[in-house]
Amino acid sequence: MNKTAATGQPSPSSPTAAQPARESNIDAIVSFFESGIKPFGGPGELGIELEQIIVHDDLSPVSYSDEHGVAWVLRQLQQDYPRTTTDEHGDLLGVSRPSEAVTIEPAAQIELSAGPFADLATASDAFVGFVQRLAAILEPVGEKALPMGYHPTATARSLELIPKRRYQFMNLYLGERDTYGPCMMRGSASTQVSIDYTSTADCLRKLRLAFALVPVLSLICDNTPVFEGKPREHQLVRTDIWQHVDNDRCGLVPDVLDPAFDLRRYAEYILDTVAILIPCHKEQWCYSDRTFGDIYATRTMTRAEVEHAVSMFFTDVRLKTYIEIRPADAMPIPYVIAYAALIKGLFYAPASLDALDELFAEVRRADYLAAQGALMERGYEAEVYGMPVAELCDRVMAIGKDGLAEDEQLFLEPLADLVARRVTLADLAERGEEA
Repeated sequence: MNKTAATGQPSPSSPTAAQPARESNIDAIVSFFESGIKPFGGPGELGIELEQIIVHDDLSPVSYSDEHGVAWVLRQLQQDYPRTTTDEHGDLLGVSRPSEAVTIEPAAQIELSAGPFADLATASDAFVGFVQRLAAILEPVGEKALPMGYHPTATARSLELIPKRRYQFMNLYLGERDTYGPCMMRGSASTQVSIDYTSTADCLRKLRLAFALVPVLSLICDNTPVFEGKPREHQLVRTDIWQHVDNDRCGLVPDVLDPAFDLRRYAEYILDTVAILIPCHKEQWCYSDRTFGDIYATRTMTRAEVEHAVSMFFTDVRLKTYIEIRPADAMPIPYVIAYAALIKGLFYAPASLDALDELFAEVRRADYLAAQGALMERGYEAEVYGMPVAELCDRVMAIGKDGLAEDEQLFLEPLADLVARRVTLADLAERGEEA
């Protein structure tokens, strides 16, 4: 019997004993999550992020610092996005305007984060407008933006990192953790959709269901036909990449598919993971190989510190003050909006949530991992959660469609068509066919 069990007091080696502020930090993280609760009966808004890869017309890389590189592109965008973000050396890292921010990823993938959107037509207008503006800048200099899941010609380590101290530390740390950290950072591009929750129970329910959906969404939104300059060797390359980045902070949140999971458990997971970097006065960002719990062992984290800690996790679904659903590759705009429509129909209609509860009630970690492996190997021929994945995709698409208002169901069609044909964008690219 250990000392905790014998006396009811924590042993000297337990996190609670070594971290006197642990309980207050758990409370601070839980309070941060709870601050995202929105009023029940709201419009059901979506945040949408799309990353694109900038290349020359011959598909060779465009770096941040080229003559017409991504720093130059951001400067051209300033006319329409007048607010700027720079680093301590004055390097331009992003531009924005109300409800829209253009930022760059580690190897200068360009990202539009926009919303929240209460309707899909407004979301479509925002992203179509951005893509058209970007094309007007890029085409005259022989460049273009590719909405695909991985760089079409380059190897990740050959791509130049942007001048952002945070990314320098992450590149070093993740490069030593597993094989694909640099690939994730430098080569990949994604589509992400964020949803709101109206209570702690609603948050936990949507979080669990979103995780259960991840393998299915990964298949439906697979758009990576090339990896490290070569044709892919299997389907769902994005899934494979994330399995070889850092299992301490990627993939599944521990126990999240367990019905007993709660926000305190999520907070403990954050505290017990290595920070990589933390804010510091001297250099803005400082490297740390200690856990967040150890770093803040003797005092309660501020909201800004909690927000940073949460941002250092890259799970397939991530909780902030909203739920970020992250398994989709970058895709052309009609498919991005179709994906947003699917998420809206699945998560903002009570009947849809009930149907998903019934569909995924028994899904646990082992099922999730088995589903990912089967889909990478067999795609639409795989079996997932005890049924053919093609049938499961049909059911998910039907639930999503039923959860949308009639005037928004048309937005779902591009993805619905792919599912009906049992193909992905990556499959079509391999065949040389137009989507």
